[in-house]
Amino acid sequence: MAPGGSACKEVESYPAVADYAIATTKPESNSMTTKSSFGFVGKHGIQSNNGVYELLECPVYKNLMYPPIHQCPNGHTSCLNCKNRVHNCCPSCRYDLGNIRCLALERFAESLELPCKYHSLGCHEILPYCSKLKHEQHCQFRPYNCPYAGSDCSITGDIPTLIAHLKDDHKVDMHDGCTFNHRYVKLNPHEVENATWMLTVFKCFGKQFCLHFEAFQMGMAPVYMAFLRFMGDDSEAKKFSYCLGVGANGRKLTWQGIPRSIRDSHRKVRDSQDGLVVQRNLALYFSGGDRQELKLRVTGRIWKEA
Repeated sequence: MAPGGSACKEVESYPAVADYAIATTKPESNSMTTKSSFGFVGKHGIQSNNGVYELLECPVYKNLMYPPIHQCPNGHTSCLNCKNRVHNCCPSCRYDLGNIRCLALERFAESLELPCKYHSLGCHEILPYCSKLKHEQHCQFRPYNCPYAGSDCSITGDIPTLIAHLKDDHKVDMHDGCTFNHRYVKLNPHEVENATWMLTVFKCFGKQFCLHFEAFQMGMAPVYMAFLRFMGDDSEAKKFSYCLGVGANGRKLTWQGIPRSIRDSHRKVRDSQDGLVVQRNLALYFSGGDRQELKLRVTGRIWKEA
């Protein structure tokens, strides 16, 4: 048993998930301080040949460690999240991790300046080690998730990649133009399921927009909803506005708003009711009133704000 350590129970093993690799470059220095700069790339990129990667790699999930970094009496290190996951038991030697901080490794990590992991996608930011993770969570160059809501699609990529994916794999209709007139028909409107009915992509002003139309339960009431999402970041989405309308029999329901970025998930937009929401009774009235078939015509327009 190591000095100061106490034996603890075996812990379940966790899958190794590679995060980054590191390559050393020539450090910048002056007469007072020296800061090391490392190039972090994907797991298929350059590997470190001097052991630096291993120093900063947590042994549980194989991800990078950020302060506070803990160590057991034998000197094995662990990040705080994994320390809690393994119930304070060192994954290397099974001794109690306790609350010993590895200050030397923390200070070493704080001395590093690193490129964003999305550098290959166009980000040229060089960041302090402890700021890198937060930056990457909001980096404008990070990949987008597939906006198709009708399946659990795990595809990510830039906008051109997702456009090709939507067209080829999801068979989504692609249209050019800033106005649209769509007709939605459902033979049995009393069967309302939490499922997307339609996704259509429109290209205008050199950008792409996703028009969603679906039926779902809002509490106990079935509703129909149409809304628009912008294929890009929120800062760009705010430069556009759109309107939607549906009606018949001398009545019309309209909606005007700003398209939400596809950074916001489909469910988040839907649950916020940020779009044109039509109650089923009104939708059936717009359909002709016989309540045997749903026939809704949704019109809309997209424009760019001055």
